[in-house]
Amino acid sequence: MRDVILALVLAVLLLTGHRRALGWVLLVEALAAFGDMATVLAHHGSAPTAFGVHGLTAALMVVTGLLILRETRAVTTAPVPATR
Repeated sequence: MRDVILALVLAVLLLTGHRRALGWVLLVEALAAFGDMATVLAHHGSAPTAFGVHGLTAALMVVTGLLILRETRAVTTAPVPATR
């Protein structure tokens, strides 16, 4: 249920166009994936699974969040068509 709720938060931010907030939320939600990795390792789970699934997910979320925060969008106006 937690993962569904985290995904819905991301979907709402993406659909409403709040890109900066989306970047920050991705960075914060990466902590959940990192926590899952730590939990698997703390309970003597499979290290390849912990790093390959949860660690990779956390890393990709951080990279994506940083790229979204770094994005600069220059606003340009559309050319006005000549009228006859």
